[in-house]
Amino acid sequence: MKSKEIREKYLYYFKAKKHKIYPSSSLIPDDPTLLLTAAGMVQFKPYFLGLSKPKAGRITTVQKCVRTSDIDIVGTTTRHLTFFEMLGNFSFGDYYKKEAIGWAWELLTEGFGLEKEKLWITIYKDDKEAFEIWKNSIGVPEGKIVRMGEEDNFWKAGSTGPCGPCSEILYDLGEEFGCNDPKCSVGCDCNRFLEVWNLVFMEMDRDEDGSCKKLPQKNIDTGMGLERIALILQGKNDIFEIDIMAPIIKEIDKLKIEIDKSKKEEISKRVICDHIRAVTFLISDGVIPSNESRGYVLRRLIRRAIRHGKLIGIDKPFLSGLGESVIKTMEATYSDLKENKDYILKTIRSEEDGFNKTLSQGIQILNKIISDLNKKNENIIPAEEVFNLYDTYGFPVELTKEIADEEGLKIDENGFLNHMSKRKAVSKEGWEEKHFVTGKEVLKNILGKVEETEFIGYGEHKAQVRILKILKGAEIIKKAKKGEKVEIILDKTSFYPEMGGQIGDTGKIFAKKGEVIIKDTQNLTGGIIVHRGEVIRGEIEENMEATAKVDRKRRRSICSNHTATHLLHWALRLVAGSHIKQAGSMVGSEKFRFDFTHFQSLTEEELKKIENIINLKIFDNHPVRAYETSIEYAKEIGAIAIFGEKYGDYVRVLEIGNFSKELCGGTHVGNTSEIGILKIISETSIGSNLRRIEAVTSNSALSHINKEEDILQKLSKKLKEKQINLPKKIETILNELKEKDRTIERLKSNMIKGIAKGFAKEADTVNKSKLIARIVKDSNIEDLKIISDYLKKELKSGAFVLGAVSDDKPFLLVSATSDLIDDGFNSKEIISEISGIIDGGGGGKPELAQAGGRNGQKLQEAVESGFQLIKKAIRSRQKR
Repeated sequence: MKSKEIREKYLYYFKAKKHKIYPSSSLIPDDPTLLLTAAGMVQFKPYFLGLSKPKAGRITTVQKCVRTSDIDIVGTTTRHLTFFEMLGNFSFGDYYKKEAIGWAWELLTEGFGLEKEKLWITIYKDDKEAFEIWKNSIGVPEGKIVRMGEEDNFWKAGSTGPCGPCSEILYDLGEEFGCNDPKCSVGCDCNRFLEVWNLVFMEMDRDEDGSCKKLPQKNIDTGMGLERIALILQGKNDIFEIDIMAPIIKEIDKLKIEIDKSKKEEISKRVICDHIRAVTFLISDGVIPSNESRGYVLRRLIRRAIRHGKLIGIDKPFLSGLGESVIKTMEATYSDLKENKDYILKTIRSEEDGFNKTLSQGIQILNKIISDLNKKNENIIPAEEVFNLYDTYGFPVELTKEIADEEGLKIDENGFLNHMSKRKAVSKEGWEEKHFVTGKEVLKNILGKVEETEFIGYGEHKAQVRILKILKGAEIIKKAKKGEKVEIILDKTSFYPEMGGQIGDTGKIFAKKGEVIIKDTQNLTGGIIVHRGEVIRGEIEENMEATAKVDRKRRRSICSNHTATHLLHWALRLVAGSHIKQAGSMVGSEKFRFDFTHFQSLTEEELKKIENIINLKIFDNHPVRAYETSIEYAKEIGAIAIFGEKYGDYVRVLEIGNFSKELCGGTHVGNTSEIGILKIISETSIGSNLRRIEAVTSNSALSHINKEEDILQKLSKKLKEKQINLPKKIETILNELKEKDRTIERLKSNMIKGIAKGFAKEADTVNKSKLIARIVKDSNIEDLKIISDYLKKELKSGAFVLGAVSDDKPFLLVSATSDLIDDGFNSKEIISEISGIIDGGGGGKPELAQAGGRNGQKLQEAVESGFQLIKKAIRSRQKR
């Protein structure tokens, strides 16, 4: 049975059981507590918690998932993966254990035809109900029902959230897959017993302190790995041999010059196969390689795959070719892979090219660290070195650990994690300061009593409203007085909440008894809009009638900027290529920024062309129209979706003229002429293959142009030249300055050579070699090198110690002629002896070494000490 048939059979079995079929959600979860979608239940988490009402009480899906918890053993077994598809069926307060267990057994044994005698069951140790169902209702022998503890049979998604006891169904692959231990049974680490399906009885909610509370309802969450059931149904011994994996393994084999069947090679091939599948799907869902968050997971997977390629002799870039194989294999099921093909492959290729340079540099540095540790007979790479490799050179800590393991060394993982936690703490503080931190219990109370906020802000800036709830921190309060900072929930609002990159509206809420200035508007879960502000007059109360009024001037500027982002996106794709996709935005009242995927900086000519194209469309006064329609129709008419965003059955389409169609829920102008004018103020890199444009429109654009005009006028007056002639005038001045710089350099060079000649005349002689030890005033380390080079040319045999102070920092240089080097003289040894005198350190080679320090007062002492050392070294040469 092919994977396609397995997916269809599963979904339609549960459709017959009155389940609604849902599509797979994105690998980017709509949940700030989770990095990636790692289970089928993730998109339904609000339903389990009772925070939102599901559209159906029974749902079934095939969910794409990425888990990195088992990354270190991927490839070493025939069953573990980071990317996989999870077949799931879910109940939200509808059916429970009896139905979930019965249907799972029926589908496996009758639908898929698995032999009953090969199936084993595990249950949570205290779950008597599940035991009774398996034994008495299903008829599984008691000896094949195994009780296990919390670690194995109590499921949770992350450290907090919905959880519950679970029951696993395992398939006995046979003794030949076992460990030959007579006691081998379920729970053994060998490959004999394959977990196929996990039935989770989701009835608890775990808090941050680890305590569990009962959920409002009992739920079912099941997950069966598509690849694992395919392994059984296709009669394979290895998960990498199934129909959706074998083509990729075949492509990897083609890349090798010679194919052997060693265990190490098989591991590397499996790692590459698994990782390229995860990489391809992550990029398609909008994850961009970076050193933060989920972008780092993606980068780590790419880099591990590249390194395993090198381990089996693949030296040329190869991952994008394998990505193409993944797309070809999976596009029939996941059409977005085909739609995003060019972008996916270019992203992989760019990241691979960049990492090949990083890999070479990082391995060179790491080898030096390992060599130094071996000399000291130490076996732990310090946390500072590991973090520096990661933070400065982009070298993954996992790769450092792998290479260290191969060399019989360890890394200071705890120390590294401390460095990382300090960095993450800074990011978290910034995030929490911006977002609401309403307590979970308060949120549940609100959602149980407050309906979704009606948004009327597309057409209205002012609304007669009723105050439903007032929040102060994690509390619900009945009233708030002047000076209190609050969050207000209204029955309806014209205030647009921060969403889709657009900042939240500001304004005021007026009532007879009080007035609140609104400083921000945010979207809470369940479609509830929260107005954050401060009471500036009187007091407000729950259920009070009021007037909510948006700051229209500020909103108008935001609308202008938001519509401009759509024009910019369209123009970017027109000028720089259709592979460009929006990767984020910030639409404010003063300016906007637009992040997009691209593989190089835009030229000045491209930016000017983009700006001109947009402004022509603005001046042409094109209509801007927004309307709601089905997601299917939006796709049919070619509306562009924001990369990585999640959409429901109905979406809002924004059309500008007849040239731009995008999905967008924001607020916009009525026609392009309302934007006035657009001015691009910067284009920069914000990460690998990720660029950012900042721009201004309307009054802000006029202010920007006026400021630039003022600068030009001041320059014109200062240089006594017309504005039109300024470029030529400035070029002339720069050429004159360059010529003067060259003259200064020639004079300085002659002066330094004069100093060097003087040193040569005054040199001491030991054993026919000239010895020079001097401090050179008003010079730097580069000047000392020039003097050293001159002395080496002029003197047949000699050694020199030179010192200088530059920017209050002392420097030392030791060098010698080739005859002394051939005879064993080592400048590096001398510098290591004297650098400590100036509280510094340095290094170099036998022919030249240098050092910097902090104590300039002891520079003379260091130079004199160096002189004695070179004299001693040369005299010892005479004795030999």
